[in-house]
Amino acid sequence: MLHRLARLLLPLATVLFASAAVAQDYLGSERCIACHEAAGEAWEGSHHALAWTEATAQNITADFDGTEFILGDMQARFSLTPEGKAHVSVTERDGFTTEYDVHSVIGVEPLQQYILETAPGRLQSFDVVWDTEKGGWFHLYPQQNYTPDDGLHWTGPYKTWNSRCAACHATGFEANYDPQARSFASTQVEIGVGCEACHGPGSAHADWAETYETTQEAPPPAHGFTVDMSEPAQMIEQCATCHSRREPYTDGNPIPGTPYHDTYNLSLLREGAYEADGQILDEVYVYGSFLQSKMYAEGVSCSNCHLPHEAELIAEGNAVCTQCHSPAGNPEFPSLPLQVFDGPEHTHHPEGSAGAQCKTCHMTERVYMGNDWRADHSFRIPRPDLDAEIGAPDACTTCHEDQSPEWAAAKLEEWFPESTHRGPHYGEVLAHGRRDPARAAPELRSLSQDTDMAGIVRATAIYLLEQAGDPAEAAALEALLQDPDPLVRSAAVRLQRAAPAMERAPRIMASLSDPSRSVRMAAAQSLLDAQIARMPPRYETALRTAFGEWQASMASRLDFPETHLQMGGMALVMRNMPAAMNAFAEATRLDPQLSDAWIMQVRIALATGDETQGRALLDAALARNPGNVTLQMMRRELTGADMDLLPPPSAD
Repeated sequence: MLHRLARLLLPLATVLFASAAVAQDYLGSERCIACHEAAGEAWEGSHHALAWTEATAQNITADFDGTEFILGDMQARFSLTPEGKAHVSVTERDGFTTEYDVHSVIGVEPLQQYILETAPGRLQSFDVVWDTEKGGWFHLYPQQNYTPDDGLHWTGPYKTWNSRCAACHATGFEANYDPQARSFASTQVEIGVGCEACHGPGSAHADWAETYETTQEAPPPAHGFTVDMSEPAQMIEQCATCHSRREPYTDGNPIPGTPYHDTYNLSLLREGAYEADGQILDEVYVYGSFLQSKMYAEGVSCSNCHLPHEAELIAEGNAVCTQCHSPAGNPEFPSLPLQVFDGPEHTHHPEGSAGAQCKTCHMTERVYMGNDWRADHSFRIPRPDLDAEIGAPDACTTCHEDQSPEWAAAKLEEWFPESTHRGPHYGEVLAHGRRDPARAAPELRSLSQDTDMAGIVRATAIYLLEQAGDPAEAAALEALLQDPDPLVRSAAVRLQRAAPAMERAPRIMASLSDPSRSVRMAAAQSLLDAQIARMPPRYETALRTAFGEWQASMASRLDFPETHLQMGGMALVMRNMPAAMNAFAEATRLDPQLSDAWIMQVRIALATGDETQGRALLDAALARNPGNVTLQMMRRELTGADMDLLPPPSAD
């Protein structure tokens, strides 16, 4: 199969794929507002409109009149040039000072961040930001005051605005990274989240509107836009394109309305991102939380609670919730219990207090980016009784810091003695799976097959089973390859990697033609090392197409160190050592602290008989990562032991 794949895979540099944004189809928000004045008035001044703006005095809220910020031996001084431009002088920890005019502005409140152009076309988001509520500068990551040669420094690849952030702050954006020159020639229809960022290109709609009075023709589907905002599923997926933690498959903005799982790989409920019970931990941007909620399951969409143009809540305080959760109910959602929720008989807190707010108990908040509080959108019922099993926080003791989860659980049992919400919770299974996936396998298998559970929960259970690597689990869950949810199908395809290649291949061959790009790419990745002598032409065509999609996805992120790790792993599986070496080398050029990529370079050099290069690479790796234990052990072992190749990193 390996030689067959070598013929199927085109060289990555030659992969061509459709542009993410068709600029000539976009008109710009000004053209839209000319007709849609009320919507435009609501949008102007919103967080969407101000997501990315020009560096003008009107847009900048920070004090650039001779202020400064100092963190250890790093200093930033803020001033105005004689021409009135906002200017930043940065003295880094290495003692060098660099001067920058502010290129543009990110956001409006509760903090404002500034973009600096560090090389022609390369935009970086500066880590010293302005607190718009208190007034004053602060550092987003004060415990991580990196030096400029660290990949996590603000000038490094993880803070590059062009490829990491801009697509969600612009309309019709393309990063346009040139891997040969290692430079950007980014373009956009407009900065800021404009009308067409959500509705899609407006030219077809404008063409219809301009002739309507004469022709009286019925409007085209969705009035000519690529997104039908009257369809809740389309609206939710369109909002999720930015309001989710995900890996993009394309450069810049996909055409709005493209199915979510054709354009993004959604992060599952993994450690470091989510608590074991699915509560937010790291910044996950709403969608993964909302998918867990009963509201999502019952058809609630973003616009039921949020004004789409103003990007504000539709009402103040508890009124957002009581439009449905009240004795009157809401005929759109007939399953709701008709009872008082906004009152002491339910909240058990004094009216007007923080504890009487629905969001306090059901949408607990965490602070990100220093001062920005974000609410968990899984709308969960507090479960302090799960503390011993899960270890996740609960809403009660988040406020009552002087009390224990046991106290909180007893209070809830006293207040709601007949509650049906104290039974088993999927968080218990996921917590067990995180600790020992092999031992938790029966529970995880059962959870993955429970169609009453959210797809993201079931997919996470499958992901944890994959970590156990048991071929029996791959066989037992083969039916999930046809599950209705693409998240579940993608996870089920990856689980098949645990199976021997000759069993795996026939199971997932049909997944190469799955309706979802996420599933097709997962199938291609899972077949990379399969030993298949021959296959029917239709499957070979499907395999070629799926590999092409995977390649195109990698080609759209060639400034990401993690992309080159993926490419290196792929090349190792193909036994293409020069390609693997080049990929890992580019990964460490982009991020010198990426020790796994250094280790693989050393091992490849030694395995191919070039001890001199291996020693030189090891010295370079230790110079950048002097405290890395694995690299130190390699140095000690180098003179007295053979260095076989480690198993290749995952190619996905």
